[in-house]
Amino acid sequence: MLEMEMAACTSEHELDAVLASAAEGDTLTREQAIALMENANLRSLLRAASSLRDATKGRVITFSRKVFIPLTTLCRDRCGYCVFRKDPEDLGGRYMEPEEVLQVMKSAEVAGCKEALFSLGDQPERAFPEAQAFLRKRGFDRTLDYLAAMTELTLKQTRLLPHANPGVMARSDLAMLKASNASLGLMLENASPRLLFRGGPHWRAPDKVPRARLETIREAGRLRIPFTTGILIGIGETRAERVDSLLAIRGLHEAYGHIQEVIVQNFRAKPHTPMAAHPEPSMEEMLRSVAVARLILGREINLQAPPNLSASDYVRLLEAGINDWGGVSPVTRDFINPEAAWPEIDQLRKQTARAGFTLRERLTIYPEYVHQPEFVHANVRAPLDNLVDPNGLARNGVGNNERIL
Repeated sequence: MLEMEMAACTSEHELDAVLASAAEGDTLTREQAIALMENANLRSLLRAASSLRDATKGRVITFSRKVFIPLTTLCRDRCGYCVFRKDPEDLGGRYMEPEEVLQVMKSAEVAGCKEALFSLGDQPERAFPEAQAFLRKRGFDRTLDYLAAMTELTLKQTRLLPHANPGVMARSDLAMLKASNASLGLMLENASPRLLFRGGPHWRAPDKVPRARLETIREAGRLRIPFTTGILIGIGETRAERVDSLLAIRGLHEAYGHIQEVIVQNFRAKPHTPMAAHPEPSMEEMLRSVAVARLILGREINLQAPPNLSASDYVRLLEAGINDWGGVSPVTRDFINPEAAWPEIDQLRKQTARAGFTLRERLTIYPEYVHQPEFVHANVRAPLDNLVDPNGLARNGVGNNERIL
């Protein structure tokens, strides 16, 4: 069936016509997107994606100066590629105490950070008595409740805006966290249930069920929460499954208008994981996927690819139509990919300028949502107004000391 669908759009002339239409912002069908992913000339694909980005987002590339808070590394999921999650008996398998959280954030304020990115394992209290004991001792039943308390603490005692990535959430959880977060996030990774099969990257990860993750993103839309999501490429999915994942994200944004940013992230093999020997996607594969993502997602959604995961070649990602580098921290490591150091912000600025773009600092909430009252909780409005400039970006900050913790 797929071969028949693609046969309708595989000649060079037809692909060029599709690229020209997509570069103008016309909506791609599934068949067209798969044909571009599989068969389009890479140079032509990049040119179309860049053209669409330039026409809609301009030549400004944004980033968020953040601090990375690994609130807990305990997690009930066991993804085949992850080194972030730990068991209680493992070195580093623990929760951060409130005092630790504040200490790290105070260092981040000195360095000019404005975003506090909270990352954590998914529902560890459902797997580990040690997690239950930690939470009960501090008056909480669930990790999500502890997270809400820490993001509230952030708003009250720092100048940072919280952005939490806590995994699958119910509507009530999302509503609770909206009250103390400027934005929220959950990586879809991939919409294919095939990756849950035995031996697949998600087969021991109950919270990676695509239906549950898509429902979380949908509920965030209903609650008018500025939301970040994305796909992870190179974990064993097909190109068609990447397209289907991007189309699912596009459909949710068309319904609710809340997806502020989509990340296209490349798999990095980690030692001592089941996927340690799994091949990483090439830069060409990354460029192709990012470019098709731009053409699928169209005019509104901001597109990001992490610079630290592409090392010396990261500037090439600009050719594929991104308009954002994501969060970059001058004070903390990327705890998800500890082998991949963030670029220094001054160097990122220089490299971006050499490619013909201007780097600007944004907040964790994108400019498109800053002045839409329904997307900003009353508790967040005053802290947000203290940090935002007239264009919806970050005011010029003070402090640029870089000390990685």
